[in-house]
Amino acid sequence: MAELKVSIVSADQEVWSGKAKQIIARTLVGEIGILAGHEPILAILGTGEVRVTTIDGELITATADDGFLSVDNNNVTVVARNAELVSQG
Repeated sequence: MAELKVSIVSADQEVWSGKAKQIIARTLVGEIGILAGHEPILAILGTGEVRVTTIDGELITATADDGFLSVDNNNVTVVARNAELVSQG
């Protein structure tokens, strides 16, 4: 099964990184869902949650604002001025 390599970072630290089945994030034009094999994309983040479902089915939730989301070759990078882990598990 294909998987995503996800990294969520804020201006001063890495908030979370790992392998995932999917990621959902809020952009300026609404929520976007990313699965393995997604076309390359660069999107501007809106203020809201970033939800990551890990390979093991664990749900990771972080808040993020003022940044962007990049997808390329199953690598997803969320870069935000402010990002914070809300829940893990």
